[in-house]
Amino acid sequence: MPVPRRRFLGYVLAAPTLLAAAELGLATESASAGAAPSPELTDLVDLNDLMTVAALPTSGLIAVQVNQDGTVSFALPRAEVGQGITTSTAMLIAEELQVPVDRVRVTLADARPELLFNQLTGGSNTTVATYTPIRVAAAVARQRLLDAAARQLGTASRDLSLRAGAIIDRSGRGIDIGALAAAAASARTLPMTVELTARERFTVIGTPRNRVDARDAVTGRKMFAMDLTVPNAQPTMVCRPPTINGRVGSVANLSDVRAMPGVTDVVVISTGVAVRAATFGQCIDGVRALRVTWMPGTAEGKSDQSVLRELEAAELPLGPRPPTSVVEARFTFHFRSNSALEPNCAIADVRADRAEIWAALKSPIVAQQTIASKLGLPVNRVTVHVTEGGGSFGRKLFFDAALEAAEVSRAIGKPVKLMWHRADDSRQGRTHPMALSRVRVSHIGDAVLGYTQRHTSVATDLSHGLGEIITAFAARLPVGDIGFSETFFLLSQNMPYHVGADSRLLNETDKGFNTGSMRNVYSPDVACARELVVDQLAARRGRDAYQFRRAYLRDDRARAVLATVAEAGGWGRSMPAHTAQGIAVHAEYKSVSAVLVEIDCRPETVDRPIRDGVAGPRVTKVVLAVDVGLVVNPRGLEAQMMGGIMDGIALALTSSLHLRDGHFLEASWDNYFYTRQWNTPHVVQIIVMPSTADQPGGAGELAVAPAMAAVACAYGRATGTMPTTFPINHGTLSFTPMPTVPPIPASPTDGLDDAR
Repeated sequence: MPVPRRRFLGYVLAAPTLLAAAELGLATESASAGAAPSPELTDLVDLNDLMTVAALPTSGLIAVQVNQDGTVSFALPRAEVGQGITTSTAMLIAEELQVPVDRVRVTLADARPELLFNQLTGGSNTTVATYTPIRVAAAVARQRLLDAAARQLGTASRDLSLRAGAIIDRSGRGIDIGALAAAAASARTLPMTVELTARERFTVIGTPRNRVDARDAVTGRKMFAMDLTVPNAQPTMVCRPPTINGRVGSVANLSDVRAMPGVTDVVVISTGVAVRAATFGQCIDGVRALRVTWMPGTAEGKSDQSVLRELEAAELPLGPRPPTSVVEARFTFHFRSNSALEPNCAIADVRADRAEIWAALKSPIVAQQTIASKLGLPVNRVTVHVTEGGGSFGRKLFFDAALEAAEVSRAIGKPVKLMWHRADDSRQGRTHPMALSRVRVSHIGDAVLGYTQRHTSVATDLSHGLGEIITAFAARLPVGDIGFSETFFLLSQNMPYHVGADSRLLNETDKGFNTGSMRNVYSPDVACARELVVDQLAARRGRDAYQFRRAYLRDDRARAVLATVAEAGGWGRSMPAHTAQGIAVHAEYKSVSAVLVEIDCRPETVDRPIRDGVAGPRVTKVVLAVDVGLVVNPRGLEAQMMGGIMDGIALALTSSLHLRDGHFLEASWDNYFYTRQWNTPHVVQIIVMPSTADQPGGAGELAVAPAMAAVACAYGRATGTMPTTFPINHGTLSFTPMPTVPPIPASPTDGLDDAR
């Protein structure tokens, strides 16, 4: 049957040039009502739905502007950190306005507290939440342009069409939209009902597009926070404690460090001792020279082993063992670094009556509100500019660098350009919390009767809330935090299989660590444990792992992606000893993906020499199939999936932090082993399934969990032993830890030894 057309209410806003916005309400009812309810909670409402609904009331406050030079402007209230949302946003506008994508200028909006929940970037939600409002605003602009052109050309608007940024009549006469921008504007705000372009008429949405900022990114012209020129903002770094969240007791040589070459200021702040200088190199010299007596931190004396005991003590019971056959296992997931490729950084210029901040921020409203509170200023006297970021994976939900920069700038009365050292982010930055996951599946014959999972984690810091101060405050309350986490957990976990009675619960403990919503949050660990147990259950029943999954999946879309990777990846083919395939499926946020991997665990591969590292097993092939409902930019989706695959491989095999005596041993990317060139699969195939819906689902995190799980399952099949501790290489420390005092390690003096 044809896809139903939907009509929406939008507004022409009062402005000298055409400015259009969307409205929450539908002008007609959706035709999608009446679907049968599902017993799976996240099929009814999930975290993405919650974020989307929260954003809708302020959707009319974001507007598409048509300029007199023929370009179209849009200030996106989200953070671009490499995921490609400025490109997909430009495509949505280009579709409705029928302008070339390269004529759409998407910038990042400053913090706008009036948007409430509509300026938080996370939960794979950006495209889902903005898909309709942006298109409606662009459609309002389109209709106003057609009406203005009709008046000038003396014809009916229905006889006009938009092509390549111009309005054309039936005789071929055309007017560029820039020439109509003023005529289409309104002196007062007017409501308008518009109809969106039907899916079958899409010419932009669904077509593969390169990133709009690709050239700038590869030529070094893309501007990040540290590239900005703010008058008199000089490099600033912080001498940090040797243990997690330690505090300054005393400083023995402040005056000596102030006298060092290039140093302008040295000041004690809440997180350490800040040094401002002419260059970052001189900042490092100052930080390394400081002699600080430190007070204990919040994880003093703790280690991997002590935290593991805490988690075991906090585990919720699985309940009485049923009088049936069971498969039961417990899995350990160690701390992982949430560092982004771009060092944590911010610029601040704080004056007596105002403040201005520049940083890559995924929750800029709560950042603005928190900074204003710390400085004792009204919120409207603090301007927060959102810059583009070099990666995030959840890290930039936290604004610690911006808060520090504001604190330093106020203390010294000068602008600062503050940057963390990579050792700072590894040791004092955000981490994915250590966790245990215990699973029990009861079955009789081929009938699966029940699935129970108890996930126990070091507390995940969700103090950013939904992006504004009220929910952020609630998430920090003694009772509110676990309630917030439990809600987050339940609304983000989807059970793709028919498993009978299904019970999954979260418990958290120990708030002494700087944790965060690292990419995919709970799902990689939860799904990895689930898929390993599914493999064990299939083996108990003498069933093929792929066929068993296919038989028990609840959803046709899940069966389709699973069958696709099985066929494309040659599931079941004969492989040499100590090599194997693994397969996994994962659903979340109205999207589904499946991954097939091949792994090489032969001794000659596992023991191959790697400088200052542990080689371990190597994933040699990955095939991923993904169904996100409606695909906006297939090329961007492929890139997201590829990044998620590399995350999953890292989480399964190599990436972890080692906790000892209250601090992490890793001090940079050189000894934190994310997927490297020597560990990257030879073959990666991404299969984007045809669009199956009229709305996009979440995609930003979708590949991480099934990739990790498939690698773990393949490892179990290759070695004959199901892995239960992750990453698999965690037990081997392959480097000599750097000292924690001074906190910034000495730079290498000769790189020739490493040039081989």
